[in-house]
Amino acid sequence: MATVPQEIDDTSSLIYLDHAATTPVRPEVLDAMLPYFNEAFGNPSSLYAIAGESRNAIDEARARVASVLNCRTSEVVFTGGGTEADNMALKGVASTFKEPGDIIISEIEHHAIIHAAEQLEKDGHHVVTVPVDRYGVVNPDHVCSRLGDRDAVVSIMYANNEVGAVNDISQISHLAKDHARKNGTNVLLHTDAVQASGKLPLDVKALGVDLLSLSAHKIHGPKGVGVLHVRRGVKLDALIAGGGQERQRRSGTENVPGIVGMGLALALAENERQQFCERTRALRDRFLAAVTERIPGVVVNNHPENCLPNIAHISVPGLEGEPMLLGLDFKGVCASSGSACSSASVEPSHVLLGMGMSQELAAGSLRFSFGKDSQDQDVDYAVDALSGVVNQLRGMPSMSAQPAAV
Repeated sequence: MATVPQEIDDTSSLIYLDHAATTPVRPEVLDAMLPYFNEAFGNPSSLYAIAGESRNAIDEARARVASVLNCRTSEVVFTGGGTEADNMALKGVASTFKEPGDIIISEIEHHAIIHAAEQLEKDGHHVVTVPVDRYGVVNPDHVCSRLGDRDAVVSIMYANNEVGAVNDISQISHLAKDHARKNGTNVLLHTDAVQASGKLPLDVKALGVDLLSLSAHKIHGPKGVGVLHVRRGVKLDALIAGGGQERQRRSGTENVPGIVGMGLALALAENERQQFCERTRALRDRFLAAVTERIPGVVVNNHPENCLPNIAHISVPGLEGEPMLLGLDFKGVCASSGSACSSASVEPSHVLLGMGMSQELAAGSLRFSFGKDSQDQDVDYAVDALSGVVNQLRGMPSMSAQPAAV
């Protein structure tokens, strides 16, 4: 039996199992960032020596990212996060089309992609949504069947942030590019790889992508910084006009500490990827085995094979996610009902509904995501806590059984 944390307000006692939402900055990443706040604080666009230190730091970070992505350093654009990178990919490319084109997305995309596509639709572009299977995986043939005779941007998530479903991006790219060659159209492939970094290979040549989005805070880097890989030759209009930084693709004085943190965090995550996957897969499997044994009726929503190793997604029939999360929080366990960007919403997740899940079952869904520092005892305590919360909620009388107020 795991020990109950004594001080819930003390973060050292928390059982943090929401690494898909965000991660703490690694000490070595923070140490690398600190000098660029107060020592080497120069503006990289200036000409004096202290500015050169900032420029060199950005160049080093860009080289680190390019090494992981197997691309040119000139193809790496630093952004203000994964959301900006996603918006830049769709809007930046679509704005270069001579005529309104097709925007092909899946039902399980992040809201950054969905809402960007909705905005493009208002500008006359045709948005097509590709369905997913019961696990949230896209069939590559379904993507190709949605392509027409117009220029298109295809944006399919590499790995889903809620259920961890992994898509065959290289096959999707192959089919999409083959369609483009046969029809004489320009089809560009973008993938949101924010959740994939540190868990899946990010070689853009092997993936066959033209654009790829990343975010630092999912891999123990700082919040507010991301990357958009833009393949050489891809036309992209800038979202932010100004001083012309990032080769005219993203204006604004560079966030030097954040960029330094992004580069190092990504390099460390890639170096530790195999070890991370082995550890978190074992933790996830331990968690799911215990939960299915301890909680009658629980439904596991993870794909048995095409799934990130660190995400466990379950549904508890008859219960809602919010009271379960509050009960877990009271016991010192941090989990999620889905995407952190929408977890405050009472509406069922669009991802789960897209997978064909009923609204009732979707409303009772929880995501537990494990990190590099998660331990067996964290899993054991979380299972104990969740079992207790579920038993308590199931033991409560239904509202219909309550006596009427006089």
